[in-house]
Amino acid sequence: MNDLLIRNANLTDGRTGIDILIRQGRIESLDRQIDASGLPELDAQGNLLTTPFVDAHFHMDAVLSYGLPRVNQSGTLLEGIALWGELKPTLTQEALISRAMQYCEWAVAKGLLAIRSHVDVCDDRLLAVEALLEVKRQVAPYLDVQLVAFPQDGLLRNKNALSNLQRAIAIGVDVVGGIPHFERTMADGAESVRILCEFAAEKGLRVDMHCDESDDPLSRHIETLAFHAQRLGLQGRVAGSHLTSMHSMDNYYVSKLLPLIQEAGVAAIANPLINITLQGRHDSYPKRRGMTRVPEMMAAGIDVAFGHDCVMDPWYSLGSGDMLEVAHMGLHVAQMTGQSAMRQCFDAVTSTPARIMGLEHYGLAPGCYADFVILDASDAIEALRLRPVRRYVIRRGKVISETPKPVATLSLPRGQFAVDFRTS
Repeated sequence: MNDLLIRNANLTDGRTGIDILIRQGRIESLDRQIDASGLPELDAQGNLLTTPFVDAHFHMDAVLSYGLPRVNQSGTLLEGIALWGELKPTLTQEALISRAMQYCEWAVAKGLLAIRSHVDVCDDRLLAVEALLEVKRQVAPYLDVQLVAFPQDGLLRNKNALSNLQRAIAIGVDVVGGIPHFERTMADGAESVRILCEFAAEKGLRVDMHCDESDDPLSRHIETLAFHAQRLGLQGRVAGSHLTSMHSMDNYYVSKLLPLIQEAGVAAIANPLINITLQGRHDSYPKRRGMTRVPEMMAAGIDVAFGHDCVMDPWYSLGSGDMLEVAHMGLHVAQMTGQSAMRQCFDAVTSTPARIMGLEHYGLAPGCYADFVILDASDAIEALRLRPVRRYVIRRGKVISETPKPVATLSLPRGQFAVDFRTS
């Protein structure tokens, strides 16, 4: 029943040489030199063992659709949205499932075992919703998928978006989404936030809104989101994704805004790879980075996660499902190169998004699920630097992916040396 003893692991909190005893797919104990004769053993060999990577912001309905029906030539958010609008009528459930399943295989191999995916509900057929619900069912044994009902074309801008969103929730979608900055006016954006938060409160659901994904310093829907989260008692169940306008806001306003977000228990999800790519496109020089104020929000006590957002779709032509790549970009863009700051960036792709998503039994403590990644690195900072091989990916105490340790070789012609030790 998925019993296992893992020996000699390094943990992200700095402990080394730790054994982990697993029974029936859960952690029973963590200590040095655990005696559990008769159980199968796995030697971590002093490598880093961490909880699985978690992606709290992704679009699985669009994944691997790059080049369909054409390529985003301007590289902007708005052309990406227009491209997705062109692609939607040609989508089939089979193609959506096939691309998403391929990505899930990539994710598991990278140790990414939980994904929150937004799914467009503005197609009256709810084709993508039904497809991703099927993907969620198929991958459940090895990957947790949480779906967000996302009105891509605007809740009020699209005449059927609200009813479609309600239908999506009724058939099994988990979270209420929104995109207030894409409504026709700022007032409509604020109204959409109110409608969606009230619906979520009525249904007892979480909220995750694309919020202020622009370079406009006057796009301030995060303030409205925080207000309604507090008003409706949704603290701890609401996230604002992107928040890139905060990069362009003046410091005085942000000094007022951050305490409001913290008091409302609203989390933030930045998407470093995509924010640095899509934002600042209208700038010449100096050119804005666009990513939200990650270290300032963390310092204010706000939960901040990093999401991958896109992989090979109308908005982004690259990506591989590697959350260490996401964190690596995030720490550079946010200039978080201190030791503690880099560890916060590692948390932003593991424990923090797990908390935002409300994942149960996630962690490295007795009683938690035995879900781990063993990396070819000694600690979290080395993992961020190297983005190393995932030696083992473990789900409920069972190895579900394994990558052999690479053997370093040096091939040089006879008589040549990598270093010349001779002295003249």
